[in-house]
Amino acid sequence: MVPPAELDEELAGRLDSEANSIGWLLWHLTRIQDDHIAAVAGTGQVWISGGWAARLGLTLDPADTGFGHTPSQVAEVIVDAEPLREYYDAVHAVTLAYVAPLTDADLDRIVDERWDPPVTLGVRLVSIIVDDVQHVGQAAIIRGILERR
Repeated sequence: MVPPAELDEELAGRLDSEANSIGWLLWHLTRIQDDHIAAVAGTGQVWISGGWAARLGLTLDPADTGFGHTPSQVAEVIVDAEPLREYYDAVHAVTLAYVAPLTDADLDRIVDERWDPPVTLGVRLVSIIVDDVQHVGQAAIIRGILERR
C-alpha cells in the first residue's frame, strides 16, 4: 500500500506544465459525473451539498467542473487522496442509487434538447461512462510515465 503522502504527491504529477495532473483528472471526472447525474436526476450536486470544495481545500466556483480549464487553472487543483476518494465514493453512491431503478424505457427520455438530435438519458449515461474511462486511462498513463522517469 502506498503511504498517503506519496499518494498526494502522485496526484500532483503532470507530464509538463501544460498537461493535466493525475489529481485534476480524477477530480474532473468526478465533478462531471456529479454534475451530469444531478442534472438528469433533477437533484443537487454532491459537490455543493457535501461542501466538497472546502473539504478538498479548493476555492473554485461551485459550478466549476474543470471543463475548459487552462494549464494554470489545472495547476490550482491540488487535492489530497483521502478527501478526493471520499468525494468520489459519495458521487458513486448517488449515481448507483439513481441508475438502479431505471428501466429500458427510461433510457429513451430526452434529457438535453440543446443538441441536434436531442440527447437521451441512455446517451448521457454512456457519455459519463466514456468520459470516466478516458480520464482514468489518462491518469494511469501519466502515472506509468512518471514512475519510469
